[in-house]
Formats: sequence, structure tokens, C-alpha cells
Amino acid sequence: MLLLVSSYFFYACWDWRFLFLLIFSTLLDYFTGLKMSDAPTERAKKFWFWLSIIVNLGFLGIFKYYNFFATSFSEAVSAFGLKVSPFTLEVILPVGISFYTFHGLSYVIDIYKNRIPAERNFIDYAVFVSFFPLLVAGPIERATHLLPQIKSKRSFDYTKAVDGLRQILWGLFKKVVIADQCAEYANMIFNNAGDYSGSTLVLGAIFFAFQIYGDFSGYSDIALGTARLFGIELLRNFSFPYFSRDIAEFWRRWHISLSTWFRDYLYIPLGGSKGGNWMRVRNTFIIFIVSGFWHGANWTFIVWGLLNALFIMPSILFKTNRNNLDTVAQGKLIPSGREFLSMVLTFALTVFAWIFFRAENLTEALSYIAGIFSTTIFTVPEIWPVSLLILLIIFLIIEWIGRENQFAIADMGLHWPRPVRWATYYVFGTLIFYFAASQTQQQFIYFQF
Repeated sequence: MLLLVSSYFFYACWDWRFLFLLIFSTLLDYFTGLKMSDAPTERAKKFWFWLSIIVNLGFLGIFKYYNFFATSFSEAVSAFGLKVSPFTLEVILPVGISFYTFHGLSYVIDIYKNRIPAERNFIDYAVFVSFFPLLVAGPIERATHLLPQIKSKRSFDYTKAVDGLRQILWGLFKKVVIADQCAEYANMIFNNAGDYSGSTLVLGAIFFAFQIYGDFSGYSDIALGTARLFGIELLRNFSFPYFSRDIAEFWRRWHISLSTWFRDYLYIPLGGSKGGNWMRVRNTFIIFIVSGFWHGANWTFIVWGLLNALFIMPSILFKTNRNNLDTVAQGKLIPSGREFLSMVLTFALTVFAWIFFRAENLTEALSYIAGIFSTTIFTVPEIWPVSLLILLIIFLIIEWIGRENQFAIADMGLHWPRPVRWATYYVFGTLIFYFAASQTQQQFIYFQF
């Protein structure tokens, strides 16, 4: 009950009016879950299942996608010489709606597929949906993983709490020191792309790549660390994705909870990899287009999804998408030349796709790319923030050293003398407070999804 009230208070601090939408979504899936579990016939069970699916996706569609479809329809009709003034909704997007909607969808799908029984305790189920560390930006939890932890008796574990605090510290460092610093330069370059050389535009895209990684994985670290203070282990959401050797590996390491959600609830039901190359290609394009659309109602996200589908195609067609399941250069200090080149190429493809993710529209994205592929790409960048570049190098070194752990500093200093270990944590803390006070605070990127 304390966790539920705290979670509702946490969400109400953003906008108390949308708390009722969260409660309605929770009640809907709780009661439809019970109805499915107690349904006397398969037909009745299917009715309650589709009621939940349609209402959940209906709310998501109204708040997140209605204006997009209305505007797109108007623009398509105008291409044939007809003028239509679309009716749009003046409503803000409820924070976290995509995340808690997917929590509920996975729950009702699992009940319908007889994977889990319906939860009878409303408080336990409501905490599963609204647990505040993951409420607004994930990870997207499964009832099979989180509900048993909520229902079981938990006692304070000092070791887990210290580990959680260490992960919170690293998450804050990634967000405040890395992501928000990169955001200042990424915003400056993207917002004035026409004024900069191709080399500067490349640097801007790289800065955004580190911004979104530090921002989103930083939030996930804070969420996982906070949950660990309550004795709860959330699903891991990031596993050093920028050290991936191909795009398939990248998607096993980036936003893991969403990637596995689409795999289990969309890709496999569509037939997965069965049925030959055509089935694999079709299903891969579907999940990447849907993934792009999940992120936002904009053609830029759909193109971003399509690009990632194209990038992953060679490994799908040649069945090499399961080649890199281990950690790169496992047990070694440096990677081989082939591994290094593979990581550079994968990172370059990822950065290129991020341009569409960051751009306001397709015209802006294409203009940005055109600016990169010009003769000015061979010039010295007009913007060269030395202090930030040094920070990024240090950040990458720490991430590389800790890449075999759950998070980069999980084992840092565990065997050092206590004064040295504490001094290291104080350095991280000092940097966090310094940069938090000296720069414009940036909202978490994934709050908009």
C-alpha cells in the first residue's frame, strides 16, 4: 500500500489529472484479467481479452497518434488538390503512457495465453503497473517477473542497497555529466545545422548519440538502483550497446525490455523466423516499423525504424544475427582489430539512424545528412569542446573496463582501501552537483514516449 500511494503521488506530481487515466488503465486490465480467468467459455474469454486490447490501444491512439493520422490524412488529400482542415486535439501526451500501457498489455496477453493466472489482489497488481521507479520510462516489466517479487516478503539487504546506490550514482553521472553536457552541443548544432560544416554536423550527431544513451540508460540505472533499495530486481534495460559488433547485437543490448517485448508479443506470434527468408524479412520490418511508431507519432521515427530494419537485414538473410552473443573481447583488455572495426561500423550506422530520431521532421533530417555529405566534411569542426571530449573518453574507458558487469562501476573499488573508494564516489558526486548547477537541466528524452 505504501508503494502504491507513493507511486500515485509520484505520478500526480507531474499532472494530477492524468492520474485518473493511470488508475482507469489499471482497473481495466485487473478486471478483464479476472473475467478472462473465470470465463466459462473460450468465446467469453476472447471477448474480455479484445475489450482490454482495444480500449488500451484506443487510449494510446487518441492521446499519442490521433493528431498524427489526422494531419497525415490532410496532407495526403491535399496532394490530389483537395483541401481538408483536420480536427486536431489540444491535449498533452500523458507521461509514461506507452510504458504502463505495455505493462497492462503483456499482463492480459499472458493470461489469455494461459501463461499466468489472473492476480486477485488489486493492490499487488496496481503496484506492478505503477511502481514509481519504472512508471514513466521503464523498463517495461513482465507480470511473471515483477509480481512474484511484489507479493513476497522483503527485508532490507545492506549489500543490495549499497549496490543500488552505486548504480544510482552511475546513472546520475551518465544523465547529468554526460547526457546533459552533450545535449547543449547537440541542440546547438541540430537547431542551426545550416550554419555548420559537415565535420561539425558529424560531431553533433555523435553528441546526440551519447546524449540519448546517457539520458535513457542513466534513467534505467537510477530506476534499477532505486528498486533495489526496496528489495526488487527490475529487468536489465541496457548492456553497453555501443560496444556491439553488429546491429543485431546492438538491439539485444539497447532498450532490452522493449526489444524482448516486441519479440515475444509481436515477432514470435507473427511466425518469428519460421517459414523461410520471406517470413523473417517481413516480420523484422514489421517489428522495427512498430518500434519506430511506438517512440512517437512522426515520420522521422518510422524512417528510423526502417533504417534499423535495413541495417539488420544482412544478418537476418545470412543467419548471422546470433553470432555475437558474448561480450566483446571477453576477458581481454583490448579488442582485436576486426572487433574494433565492427564496433566502429555498427556505431556509425547507429549514429546515422539517430539523425532521423533527433530531427523535427524528414526535411530537417535530409537537410542535415546533405550537409554532412559535402566537401566541408573534411574541414576542422567549428565547435570543438575539449573538456567534453575528454569527459567522453574517460566515460568510454570506464564503460569498457566494466562492460562485463551489470553496470560500469558495479565492481569499481570493491577491493580498494575504503578512503580511496569513498574518495572516488565523492569525485562522481562532486561532478554531478557541479554540472547540475552550471548548465540548463534537460528533461529525460524518453519521458515524451
